[in-house]
Amino acid sequence: MSELSYPTPHIAATPEQIAPTVLMPGDPLRARFVAEHFLENAVLFNNVRGVQGYTGTFEGTPVSVMASGMGMPSIGIYSYELYSAFGVDNIIRIGSAGAMQKDVRVRDIVLGMGACTNSRYAEQYRLPGTFAPLADFTLLQKAVSVADSLGLTYHVGNLLSSDTFYDDDPNANAAWRRMGVLAVEMEAAALYMNAARLGKRALAVCTVSDSLITGEALDAEARQTSFTDMMTLALRTAQAMG
Repeated sequence: MSELSYPTPHIAATPEQIAPTVLMPGDPLRARFVAEHFLENAVLFNNVRGVQGYTGTFEGTPVSVMASGMGMPSIGIYSYELYSAFGVDNIIRIGSAGAMQKDVRVRDIVLGMGACTNSRYAEQYRLPGTFAPLADFTLLQKAVSVADSLGLTYHVGNLLSSDTFYDDDPNANAAWRRMGVLAVEMEAAALYMNAARLGKRALAVCTVSDSLITGEALDAEARQTSFTDMMTLALRTAQAMG
């Protein structure tokens, strides 16, 4: 891995246009929603491939929000470029996840202390064993403090970052559930590995959009626009980072 020059193949911007902390939803429309409803004086800095990125201020603190797309290869590209070419220090993923435990309910928030994965993303590092992708403790600690101050219902623990949304094995999630994994999503592990490799900070904050236990699920519009508790939590965490 090496430092990149800008603009990159996927981000048409300069470092001055992007804040030190970036909120990163998967959905470009969720990025636009955050910019339009939470940021003051938001300016579009990227729209390459329709992946929208905005920078504005939240109660005086510069914050950027930019989509990652779906899956580890996609967030792997965008987070690497933000960290390496644009001087970003902190990325807070604001995504959706499927609950894997009965006490994790739809619309609860999960803070990913760790991110298990069925991906082979870590093989690029040629490690003589298995790497454990972890969130940055400072970001996690601040997010927990903010969540408590806002009175939010949240859980802290392991996520599963899966390479497959439609898995051919109908029992694929059962083993992860037995190991106490709270919820499944598709991006956090790659984000955490990029942050570790580049000496940066990362945290995945996910709202539960569906339950693998009960079958309850929210629709696409709700996932795009109604996860405002998660957005507020991430923005106040960014604010706490200065």
